[in-house]
Amino acid sequence: MSEVTDEEPLLRVHGLSKFYGNRVGCQDVSFELWPGEVLAVVGESGSGKTTLLNGLSARLMPTSGSVSYRMRDGAWREVYRMSEAERRLLMRTDWGFVHQNPADGLRMTVSAGANVGERLMAVGERHYGNIRATATDWLGRVEIAADRLDDAPRAFSGGMRQRLQIARNLVTAPRFMFMDEPTGGLDVSVQARLLDLLRGLVREMGLAAIVVTHDLAVARLLSDRMVVMKDGRMVETGLTDRVLDDPHAPYTQLLVSSILQV
Repeated sequence: MSEVTDEEPLLRVHGLSKFYGNRVGCQDVSFELWPGEVLAVVGESGSGKTTLLNGLSARLMPTSGSVSYRMRDGAWREVYRMSEAERRLLMRTDWGFVHQNPADGLRMTVSAGANVGERLMAVGERHYGNIRATATDWLGRVEIAADRLDDAPRAFSGGMRQRLQIARNLVTAPRFMFMDEPTGGLDVSVQARLLDLLRGLVREMGLAAIVVTHDLAVARLLSDRMVVMKDGRMVETGLTDRVLDDPHAPYTQLLVSSILQV
Protein backbone atom coordinates (compact mmCIF):
# COMPACT_ATOMS: atom_id res chain seq x y z
CA MET A 1 0.00 0.00 0.00
CA SER A 2 1.31 3.45 -0.90
CA GLU A 3 1.81 6.06 1.76
CA VAL A 4 -0.82 8.79 1.60
CA THR A 5 0.80 12.21 1.29
CA ASP A 6 -0.29 15.63 0.10
CA GLU A 7 3.13 15.97 -1.49
CA GLU A 8 1.64 14.05 -4.41
CA PRO A 9 -1.05 15.28 -6.82
CA LEU A 10 -4.61 14.08 -6.43
CA LEU A 11 -5.27 13.85 -10.18
CA ARG A 12 -2.99 13.31 -13.17
CA VAL A 13 -4.24 13.89 -16.70
CA HIS A 14 -2.02 12.94 -19.62
CA GLY A 15 -2.71 13.49 -23.30
CA LEU A 16 -6.49 13.45 -22.93
CA SER A 17 -8.20 13.71 -26.31
CA LYS A 18 -11.72 13.26 -27.60
CA PHE A 19 -12.66 13.33 -31.29
CA TYR A 20 -16.11 13.22 -32.86
CA GLY A 21 -15.18 11.95 -36.28
CA ASN A 22 -12.97 14.69 -37.71
CA ARG A 23 -14.13 17.25 -35.13
CA VAL A 24 -11.97 17.95 -32.09
CA GLY A 25 -13.71 17.90 -28.72
CA CYS A 26 -10.47 18.28 -26.79
CA GLN A 27 -6.93 17.37 -27.73
CA ASP A 28 -3.76 16.49 -25.84
CA VAL A 29 -4.76 17.98 -22.48
CA SER A 30 -2.29 17.28 -19.66
CA PHE A 31 -2.09 18.68 -16.14
CA GLU A 32 -1.92 17.72 -12.47
CA LEU A 33 -4.32 18.79 -9.72
CA TRP A 34 -3.18 18.96 -6.12
CA PRO A 35 -5.14 18.35 -2.90
CA GLY A 36 -7.11 21.44 -1.96
CA GLU A 37 -6.43 23.18 -5.29
CA VAL A 38 -9.21 24.68 -7.41
CA LEU A 39 -8.62 24.75 -11.17
CA ALA A 40 -10.83 26.85 -13.46
CA VAL A 41 -11.30 25.82 -17.09
CA VAL A 42 -12.37 28.84 -19.13
CA GLY A 43 -13.08 29.66 -22.74
CA GLU A 44 -15.87 30.61 -25.11
CA SER A 45 -18.72 28.31 -26.09
CA GLY A 46 -17.36 25.49 -28.24
CA SER A 47 -13.85 25.76 -26.80
CA GLY A 48 -13.92 22.21 -25.43
CA LYS A 49 -14.61 22.97 -21.75
CA THR A 50 -17.58 20.64 -21.36
CA THR A 51 -15.98 17.82 -23.36
CA LEU A 52 -12.93 18.05 -21.14
CA LEU A 53 -15.01 18.07 -17.96
CA ASN A 54 -17.00 15.03 -19.05
CA GLY A 55 -13.81 13.22 -20.02
CA LEU A 56 -12.22 13.94 -16.66
CA SER A 57 -15.29 12.87 -14.70
CA ALA A 58 -15.73 9.49 -16.43
CA ARG A 59 -18.91 10.61 -18.18
CA LEU A 60 -17.41 10.48 -21.68
CA MET A 61 -14.95 7.85 -22.87
CA PRO A 62 -11.90 9.63 -24.33
CA THR A 63 -10.39 8.73 -27.69
CA SER A 64 -6.93 8.60 -26.11
CA GLY A 65 -5.02 9.64 -23.01
CA SER A 66 -5.41 8.82 -19.33
CA VAL A 67 -6.99 10.17 -16.14
CA SER A 68 -5.38 8.82 -12.95
CA TYR A 69 -6.73 9.46 -9.44
CA ARG A 70 -5.02 8.93 -6.10
CA MET A 71 -7.36 6.98 -3.86
CA ARG A 72 -7.69 7.49 -0.11
CA ASP A 73 -5.28 4.62 0.54
CA GLY A 74 -2.67 6.37 -1.61
CA ALA A 75 -2.93 3.95 -4.55
CA TRP A 76 -3.16 5.42 -8.05
CA ARG A 77 -6.00 4.17 -10.25
CA GLU A 78 -6.55 4.87 -13.93
CA VAL A 79 -10.19 5.95 -14.03
CA TYR A 80 -11.04 4.35 -17.37
CA ARG A 81 -9.55 1.03 -16.28
CA MET A 82 -11.92 0.85 -13.31
CA SER A 83 -15.08 -1.20 -13.61
CA GLU A 84 -18.32 0.70 -14.11
CA ALA A 85 -19.34 -0.20 -10.56
CA GLU A 86 -16.06 1.18 -9.17
CA ARG A 87 -16.51 4.44 -11.05
CA ARG A 88 -20.10 4.80 -9.82
CA LEU A 89 -18.97 4.27 -6.23
CA LEU A 90 -16.23 6.86 -6.67
CA MET A 91 -18.78 9.39 -7.94
CA ARG A 92 -21.04 8.73 -4.95
CA THR A 93 -18.34 8.97 -2.31
CA ASP A 94 -15.00 10.63 -3.03
CA TRP A 95 -16.11 12.74 -6.00
CA GLY A 96 -18.94 15.21 -6.43
CA PHE A 97 -20.47 16.84 -9.50
CA VAL A 98 -22.40 20.11 -9.40
CA HIS A 99 -24.41 20.58 -12.61
CA GLN A 100 -25.37 23.93 -14.10
CA ASN A 101 -29.00 22.79 -14.07
CA PRO A 102 -29.74 21.50 -10.55
CA ALA A 103 -32.45 19.21 -11.93
CA ASP A 104 -29.66 17.16 -13.54
CA GLY A 105 -28.07 16.54 -10.14
CA LEU A 106 -31.15 16.12 -7.94
CA ARG A 107 -34.11 13.78 -7.74
CA MET A 108 -36.84 16.35 -8.16
CA THR A 109 -39.74 14.20 -6.90
CA VAL A 110 -38.30 13.21 -3.50
CA SER A 111 -37.68 15.42 -0.49
CA ALA A 112 -34.64 17.60 0.11
CA GLY A 113 -33.72 15.34 3.02
CA ALA A 114 -33.93 12.24 0.84
CA ASN A 115 -31.70 13.85 -1.79
CA VAL A 116 -28.99 14.38 0.80
CA GLY A 117 -29.63 11.07 2.53
CA GLU A 118 -29.12 9.01 -0.62
CA ARG A 119 -25.41 9.91 -0.67
CA LEU A 120 -25.09 8.87 2.97
CA MET A 121 -26.69 5.53 2.23
CA ALA A 122 -24.17 5.04 -0.58
CA VAL A 123 -21.40 5.01 2.03
CA GLY A 124 -23.23 2.59 4.31
CA GLU A 125 -25.32 4.76 6.65
CA ARG A 126 -28.59 3.00 7.49
CA HIS A 127 -29.82 4.65 10.72
CA TYR A 128 -32.81 6.81 9.79
CA GLY A 129 -32.33 9.21 12.69
CA ASN A 130 -28.67 9.78 11.84
CA ILE A 131 -29.46 10.31 8.16
CA ARG A 132 -32.17 12.83 8.96
CA ALA A 133 -30.03 14.69 11.48
CA THR A 134 -27.08 14.91 9.09
CA ALA A 135 -29.32 16.05 6.24
CA THR A 136 -30.80 18.76 8.47
CA ASP A 137 -27.32 19.90 9.46
CA TRP A 138 -26.24 20.13 5.83
CA LEU A 139 -29.32 22.08 4.82
CA GLY A 140 -28.33 24.60 7.46
CA ARG A 141 -24.78 24.74 6.13
CA VAL A 142 -26.07 25.69 2.68
CA GLU A 143 -28.55 28.20 4.12
CA ILE A 144 -31.76 26.21 3.68
CA ALA A 145 -34.15 26.29 6.64
CA ALA A 146 -34.64 23.02 8.53
CA ASP A 147 -38.40 23.19 8.03
CA ARG A 148 -37.84 22.64 4.28
CA LEU A 149 -36.32 19.19 4.90
CA ASP A 150 -39.43 17.34 3.72
CA ASP A 151 -40.15 19.61 0.76
CA ALA A 152 -39.35 18.42 -2.76
CA PRO A 153 -36.79 20.42 -4.79
CA ARG A 154 -39.46 21.33 -7.33
CA ALA A 155 -40.88 23.65 -4.62
CA PHE A 156 -37.52 25.46 -4.29
CA SER A 157 -36.16 28.48 -6.14
CA GLY A 158 -33.25 28.05 -8.57
CA GLY A 159 -30.72 29.25 -6.03
CA MET A 160 -32.08 26.93 -3.34
CA ARG A 161 -31.97 23.98 -5.72
CA GLN A 162 -28.33 24.71 -6.48
CA ARG A 163 -27.51 24.93 -2.76
CA LEU A 164 -29.33 21.64 -2.19
CA GLN A 165 -27.30 20.03 -4.96
CA ILE A 166 -24.13 21.25 -3.24
CA ALA A 167 -25.28 19.76 0.09
CA ARG A 168 -26.08 16.44 -1.62
CA ASN A 169 -22.55 16.31 -3.03
CA LEU A 170 -20.64 17.40 0.05
CA VAL A 171 -22.41 15.32 2.71
CA THR A 172 -20.02 12.39 2.15
CA ALA A 173 -16.95 14.65 2.60
CA PRO A 174 -15.53 14.08 -0.91
CA ARG A 175 -12.00 15.16 -1.73
CA PHE A 176 -12.68 16.20 -5.31
CA MET A 177 -15.50 18.16 -6.94
CA PHE A 178 -16.45 18.91 -10.55
CA MET A 179 -18.49 22.07 -11.13
CA ASP A 180 -20.10 22.84 -14.48
CA GLU A 181 -21.07 26.53 -14.65
CA PRO A 182 -22.29 26.38 -11.02
CA THR A 183 -23.79 29.89 -11.09
CA GLY A 184 -25.10 29.82 -14.66
CA GLY A 185 -28.67 30.99 -15.15
CA LEU A 186 -28.99 32.58 -11.70
CA ASP A 187 -29.72 36.23 -10.96
CA VAL A 188 -26.66 38.33 -10.12
CA SER A 189 -27.53 38.68 -6.44
CA VAL A 190 -28.18 34.93 -6.15
CA GLN A 191 -24.90 34.21 -7.95
CA ALA A 192 -22.95 36.34 -5.46
CA ARG A 193 -24.48 34.57 -2.48
CA LEU A 194 -23.85 31.15 -3.98
CA LEU A 195 -20.23 31.98 -4.84
CA ASP A 196 -19.55 33.13 -1.29
CA LEU A 197 -21.04 29.89 0.01
CA LEU A 198 -19.06 27.75 -2.42
CA ARG A 199 -15.78 29.52 -1.71
CA GLY A 200 -16.26 29.09 2.04
CA LEU A 201 -17.13 25.39 1.81
CA VAL A 202 -14.26 24.60 -0.58
CA ARG A 203 -11.74 26.25 1.75
CA GLU A 204 -13.28 24.81 4.92
CA MET A 205 -13.27 21.24 3.59
CA GLY A 206 -9.96 21.45 1.73
CA LEU A 207 -11.65 20.36 -1.48
CA ALA A 208 -9.87 20.01 -4.78
CA ALA A 209 -12.13 21.11 -7.60
CA ILE A 210 -12.33 21.68 -11.33
CA VAL A 211 -14.69 24.51 -12.25
CA VAL A 212 -15.83 25.01 -15.84
CA THR A 213 -17.03 28.55 -16.46
CA HIS A 214 -17.24 31.20 -19.14
CA ASP A 215 -17.34 33.86 -16.40
CA LEU A 216 -13.84 35.12 -15.60
CA ALA A 217 -15.11 36.78 -12.40
CA VAL A 218 -16.26 33.37 -11.14
CA ALA A 219 -12.86 31.91 -12.06
CA ARG A 220 -11.02 34.66 -10.19
CA LEU A 221 -13.14 34.27 -7.08
CA LEU A 222 -13.06 30.46 -6.85
CA SER A 223 -9.85 29.21 -8.44
CA ASP A 224 -6.15 29.07 -7.64
CA ARG A 225 -5.08 28.14 -11.15
CA MET A 226 -6.60 28.47 -14.60
CA VAL A 227 -6.61 26.65 -17.93
CA VAL A 228 -7.71 28.59 -21.01
CA MET A 229 -9.23 26.47 -23.80
CA LYS A 230 -9.61 27.28 -27.49
CA ASP A 231 -10.69 24.85 -30.21
CA GLY A 232 -10.31 21.94 -27.81
CA ARG A 233 -6.72 22.76 -26.83
CA MET A 234 -5.07 24.36 -23.85
CA VAL A 235 -3.65 27.70 -24.99
CA GLU A 236 -2.55 29.01 -21.60
CA THR A 237 -2.31 27.87 -18.00
CA GLY A 238 -1.04 29.44 -14.81
CA LEU A 239 -2.03 31.01 -11.51
CA THR A 240 -5.44 32.63 -11.92
CA ASP A 241 -4.40 36.17 -11.02
CA ARG A 242 -1.38 35.99 -13.33
CA VAL A 243 -3.41 34.73 -16.28
CA LEU A 244 -6.10 37.38 -15.83
CA ASP A 245 -3.78 40.30 -15.02
CA ASP A 246 -0.96 39.44 -17.42
CA PRO A 247 -2.26 37.07 -20.13
CA HIS A 248 0.43 35.78 -22.49
CA ALA A 249 -1.46 33.98 -25.25
CA PRO A 250 -3.12 36.23 -27.84
CA TYR A 251 -6.44 34.41 -27.40
CA THR A 252 -6.34 34.92 -23.62
CA GLN A 253 -5.54 38.59 -24.12
CA LEU A 254 -8.56 38.90 -26.41
CA LEU A 255 -10.79 37.00 -23.97
CA VAL A 256 -9.78 39.16 -21.00
CA SER A 257 -10.01 42.43 -22.92
CA SER A 258 -13.48 41.59 -24.27
CA ILE A 259 -14.75 41.05 -20.73
CA LEU A 260 -13.19 44.29 -19.49
CA GLN A 261 -14.86 46.23 -22.31
CA VAL A 262 -18.35 44.98 -21.50
